[in-house]
Amino acid sequence: MAGSEHVLKAIGVVRSPVLDPVDEGWGTIESHIVVEPELRAGLRGLEEFSHVLVVALLHGARFEAERHLVRRPRGLAEMPEIGIFAQRAKDRPNPIGITVCPIVRVDDVGVTVTGLDAIDGTPILDLKPYFPVFDTAPNARTPEWVDRLMLGYF
Repeated sequence: MAGSEHVLKAIGVVRSPVLDPVDEGWGTIESHIVVEPELRAGLRGLEEFSHVLVVALLHGARFEAERHLVRRPRGLAEMPEIGIFAQRAKDRPNPIGITVCPIVRVDDVGVTVTGLDAIDGTPILDLKPYFPVFDTAPNARTPEWVDRLMLGYF
């Protein structure tokens, strides 16, 4: 039901050298997702996958409808004014981030990934293995401005 509230509990936290949000260069960042002790057995088998979908709570984001509902991506003048649901900005009605990340390694306490665009201390809501059959959309299209926006991001 629209407007209903649900309680989510973080399954872990990001440990990253990035302390403040940045708009590019995430591809070289290595982050460790430390999973809560009572959930660590759930990592079993994840090491067999090359990638993981990381669902994060963007705890530093603040949505203000008058500023964020319709805006230019990253506030760049050369970008079109578009609605929040047509972009992947952090300041959204529900500050949820989803990133596909290459797995570097899985250990006893969590998983190390590259390319996770989340700062140190970001709560993690879920980890899902990347299944190409589900997670790839053949013939997907994006507006031309997306390529310009993503230059240097990863």
